[in-house]
Amino acid sequence: MEKFKMLPLSEIAELVIDYRGKTPKKLGGDWSVQGYRAISAKNVKTRQIVQSDSIRYLDESLYRKWMKEEIKRGDILITSEAPFGQLFYWDSDEKIVLSQRLFALRCKKEFYSPYIFHYMTSDAFQSDMECRATGTTVTGLRQPELLKCRISVPSFEKQKIIADTLSTIDAKIENNKRINHHLVELARSFWQERFSSKQPNGKLGDIIELFDSKRVPLSANQREKMDKTYPYYGATSLMDYVDDYLFDGTYLLLGEDGTVIDKEGYPILQYVWGKFWVNNHAHIMVGKNGFTVESLFVLLKNTCVSSIVTGAVQLKINQANLKSVDVYIPQKEELDNFNSTIEPIFDQLRNLYDEIKSLTTLRDALLPKLMSGEISVAD
Repeated sequence: MEKFKMLPLSEIAELVIDYRGKTPKKLGGDWSVQGYRAISAKNVKTRQIVQSDSIRYLDESLYRKWMKEEIKRGDILITSEAPFGQLFYWDSDEKIVLSQRLFALRCKKEFYSPYIFHYMTSDAFQSDMECRATGTTVTGLRQPELLKCRISVPSFEKQKIIADTLSTIDAKIENNKRINHHLVELARSFWQERFSSKQPNGKLGDIIELFDSKRVPLSANQREKMDKTYPYYGATSLMDYVDDYLFDGTYLLLGEDGTVIDKEGYPILQYVWGKFWVNNHAHIMVGKNGFTVESLFVLLKNTCVSSIVTGAVQLKINQANLKSVDVYIPQKEELDNFNSTIEPIFDQLRNLYDEIKSLTTLRDALLPKLMSGEISVAD
């Protein structure tokens, strides 16, 4: 069996790109409405770019001042704090700006950067980083400490075989996510075709049943002690897993505070099913009076709610304002027909999502075994 060498990241890295102290004002300018995307730590969740609506832009002049060393395809983005230790493999020729709490690693040519990225997502590497992190209120990692973290490295050929196997699974996961996005847009377009020209004839409160009183928030410390069995949702996304559940069924979550609308004023929605827990930052609801959870989801995907948002610093959509939103409520026959039209779309969406979960479980099980040499791709 081929031997793996344990090397510090300092021997693997050709370059660390770190511009975390820079701001537009320090460079004599300001943010732009378009141009180069400025990615910060809050936009990076391992393997994902998130909260895209919060991404800001720099013009050509400021970009040149800021990014003396440009990001290239194959670089690995790493968050230094808030959140700490999140990773993204930059597989694009798009030029971006490294903004707050984010730096990038470029590997030497004798190392296969997708392999290094995959290893960095492993529990072994994450634990190594956590041991070297500092801070009590906000946990962070300084660059010199990051470079001491160790990676198990086989031959270049073996690195490529292992990484390409894991990347194939990742590609299937991403493809399923894209299909699901298109399925939602398809359902949304069906509503637009049938009902967008109709005048409101009711209130959202007429067609929703809320279960907010059943929500229970859990602190990070509480969740840390729990087995990771059931999804734990926040205002905008899946936050964690916990050892118990509050709900069992199909529901719609709508962000209550924090990030509650996208840049076009539409609500932040999560279509969820199965057994799960929800904190107190998302309204939880089902449809009534003929509305299924799915048709309610599609209606709200087509409903701008920016006028009901309150709060200057902390945005909020309260229950009373939510129920007051003007909506068009189709006649029973119209609604029944619409429900029948979108039902197979959401059946496919759930099936693809379940496949995503299975593929994720497979990848996460294979990763440590392949990286340690316990199994080979041939096995």
